[in-house]
Formats: sequence, structure tokens, C-alpha cells
Amino acid sequence: MLSIKANEELTNVDAGTPMGELMRRYWHPIAAAAELDEKPTKPVRLLGEDLVLYKDKSGTVGLIDRFCPHRRVDLSYGIPEENGLRCMYHGWMMDETGQCVEQPFEETVRPDGRFKEKVRIAGYPAQELGGLIFTYMGPQPAPLLPNYDILAQKNGVLRELFVAELPVNWLQCMENSVDPVHLEWLHGVYGAWSAKLEGRRDAVAESLAIYDRHKEIGFDQFERGIIKRRVYGNTTKESPIWSVGHPLLFPNILQQGGGGRYFFQFRVPIDDEHTWHVELTSYWFPTDVEVPAQDVVPYSQIELTRPDGHWRSDDTMAQDHIVWILQGAIMDRSAETLGESDRGLIFYRKMLSEQMQIVMDGGEPINIVRDVNENVMIHVEQEGWTTLGKTSDIDEIARYGSKLKPLIQEMLDKTGYASKESATA
Repeated sequence: MLSIKANEELTNVDAGTPMGELMRRYWHPIAAAAELDEKPTKPVRLLGEDLVLYKDKSGTVGLIDRFCPHRRVDLSYGIPEENGLRCMYHGWMMDETGQCVEQPFEETVRPDGRFKEKVRIAGYPAQELGGLIFTYMGPQPAPLLPNYDILAQKNGVLRELFVAELPVNWLQCMENSVDPVHLEWLHGVYGAWSAKLEGRRDAVAESLAIYDRHKEIGFDQFERGIIKRRVYGNTTKESPIWSVGHPLLFPNILQQGGGGRYFFQFRVPIDDEHTWHVELTSYWFPTDVEVPAQDVVPYSQIELTRPDGHWRSDDTMAQDHIVWILQGAIMDRSAETLGESDRGLIFYRKMLSEQMQIVMDGGEPINIVRDVNENVMIHVEQEGWTTLGKTSDIDEIARYGSKLKPLIQEMLDKTGYASKESATA
């Protein structure tokens, strides 16, 4: 168990706190890029700070303090102009750096005045990658936004996003990534049981519950975070799920998938009691499939509750969501009782504490990218890395009602790839 003080240090993300300062050394996603095509302003809260994200008429994306420095009006209702965001109350305009660039009445009565030059609010850099908009809120010079191939690969790849705002602290979401044994219980036993209560059968969950029990788990630190290894079902240590494993990219990204479908799960701290959970899924196609350029990455909001108001538990992600939520807004780790299955949690918490101390001592934590040559394209190995191709994969893509399913099916049909796989299945 942790002390109350240690738990607070790991969960508090405000500026000036150990975890808040560690988190501010990394880029975090804050919105789906497609959201700004639908509406050019969006209120954003990240690491306990209230901000507004906007796209001006020139296409520049800005992330600045939510409130106008003049009379504190919420700028998420502001007017995007050619080169900034204008407050609708008195017309003051801010650019993407947070600098005030126009004050209409003040400039009318004092044409030679320089008052606007003295007015600035918080402004953070914003970059688009993989259909997401990222920001960096830490000290300068900013590191590079990592070009992980799951985000950055253009040829032969399609992407989509699944997002949800959860009423929980980010850490209990992230600790799930180093807790392999929940697989057969939450997604197996509970998944099968809850399906039966709803009058249906979940054969995958039943299989997990019976055949995929864990026999051994392991965790190793590497330059970008933690490699999670496991032996379950009929696998051995010669199997890729142990010999290769899959990574937790420090501090708050889980990389998973296989067979051409790979995804990042970002656990983005909105504040101490809310997390923006993002799953970016990328589909990697064989070279004989013509994949169209993807101008817009579609996104779907994941519902947390059923029509009757109860928490959903009808798929893997919903099952993860429900247990995180049921731990409370901020889990009381001083009251927990850990066992052998929790070795990964202990490993990860120790790493977080070590990296917080490095930042407090003036150093740089792990998994910071500053070398442009390293950042051309970053591939992090994991078990099962190959391309998409089987017709059965199309059904897997539709798991959450994928908006890409019709396009992917059409692509495979054109090449005869899907029909070829069907014939030999």
C-alpha cells in the first residue's frame, strides 16, 4: 500500500506539484482534429488548467487561457479571425501565443498606444498528428512531438479515434496497463457473466475465462517505458507475448494490438478527478491493397452508461471503464492490499516516483525526444506486429461500430484480398 501523502503525489497534476511538473514535460493529446472542422473553438481542461483550443481562418491552431484578460469572458465563445481569436465582448484579440494583438477602442482613442503589447495570457504550442491535436505545457525549449509510427505512418494506414471523458484520476486508468491478470477475470469471467445477465452469450469472454489464465507475468524497463510480458493459456516464454511483449510508453500511453490492428490508449489527466481516455486505432494494410489518403480521422464518443443509467460493460473498453470508475474519483491506495498479481503496479509506481524526483532535481525524465534524426519515424516493437488482411479482421474493426468499416471492406473487395482470404478460411 501507499501512504496518503505518496498517493497524493502520484495523483495530483496541478502546476508546481511533483506529478504535475513531470506530466508537463510531455506532449498530450487534447482533441480530435476533426472537432475543429465541425466547430472552430473548443473549451479544454488539461492538467488542471482551463484553456480554449481554436483554429483561426488562416488554419493556425492555438491553445490559450480560457478567459479573456480584459473582463474574463470565456473565449471558447470567441470569434476566430484571420490571425487569432477575438473576444465577443469588447473585441480584444489574442494570437496563438497568448499575446494580445488588437484592442479596438483603446487603439481608437490612443492610436500610438502600446497597451496591447503588455497584455499576454498563457499560450501553449499545438500540433496535429495522427488525427489528434497535441500540446506541450512545460518549460522551454519544448521537446519534439514523438513521431510514433502508429501516429505518423502515412502510406498503407488508416486511423480512427474512440474517446471518452471519465470521472476518475488518470493513474487508476494507467495502472490497468501493468495489471495483466485482470484479463481472464474482468474481460473473461465478468464479461461472460454480464453478457448472460443481458440475455446474450459472449464466446470470447468465455474462452478467456476458461483457457487464458495467466501463469507468469514480467516487467522490464526500457528507454521508452516498460515492456509487459506474460505467459497465459497454452503459451510459453518462447512465445512473442513473453519474448517480445508490448509496451507502456512513459508516462501515460499503452500500445497494444496485433494482426494489422494497433492502437494507443492515452490516459490524459484533465485534472485530479477526470481523465480524457483516447484510443487511437491504426489499421495497417498489405502492400497490394490501395489505401486512400486520409484527410480526416473520424472519431466516436464512447457512451459510458446504458439507457437505464447503469454503467456499460458490453465490450472490453467498457469493462475497463467500469472498474476504473468503481474505484472512486481518486482511489485510496493507502487502503489497498496488494498481491503477486500487482508486481507491475509496484514497478510502475516506483518508476513514476523516480522520474518525478529527476524533474524536481532539475533533470530530464525518460522518453523525451529531442533528436530530429531519431524522430523521423519511431517504431516500438510489440508481439504480433504484421499487416491486416483476413476477412475476419473486418468484423473486429466493427467492434465499436467503426466508421471505417465500409471503406476498409470496399478496399479489400477491390483487390480481391478479402475474397481470397475467405476462400481459404
